[in-house]
Amino acid sequence: MTDTIPETQFDNFFALFEQPVQFEVNQDSLDQHLRLLQKRYHPDNVAKNLTDTKQAKQQSEQYSAIINQAYQTLSAPDSRAGYLLGMADQAQNLEHSIADLDFLEDAMEIRMDLDDAIVGKDLLALQQLHPQITSRLANQSQRFETAYQEQDWPTAIDATQKLKFLVKLNADVTTGLDEVATAAHSDDDDLYV
Repeated sequence: MTDTIPETQFDNFFALFEQPVQFEVNQDSLDQHLRLLQKRYHPDNVAKNLTDTKQAKQQSEQYSAIINQAYQTLSAPDSRAGYLLGMADQAQNLEHSIADLDFLEDAMEIRMDLDDAIVGKDLLALQQLHPQITSRLANQSQRFETAYQEQDWPTAIDATQKLKFLVKLNADVTTGLDEVATAAHSDDDDLYV
């Protein structure tokens, strides 16, 4: 990583994080680059290069916002896929509804099971749902990656739309698992009071 980043790299999140322009990313490398960029563009470090402290603070805040947005975009498979489609000028149809009724029926069934498990604080049900969701995420990620490489834009767009839905389900099941596990442990603490 160089000491300064050309302003143009802030327009390309992959270049900013020194990643190849592809769907598959190395999360450890992203995390490492995030820490380096945050350090480099910390207000104290930006102030060293500018005499105007107000300007330095403002510039640091702008860079930090872009760095955080880039990190969030590249870290999640749905936003990364959408970003890649945007770079290929193919993102215009991403907001259309999912037309695959089988996928929607399956996803809604999982959503209802997930909601029931969270409300019922059913750890076993959540633990069973989690691998189902991650498996579907992996399948749609692979489907996107193949379609993207082949420039099969309709399939890549469809996979991205499905990834958005599945990423939300995955976040919800992870949150549900954490909440139920935390509640179970806080009940254990009451035994020792």
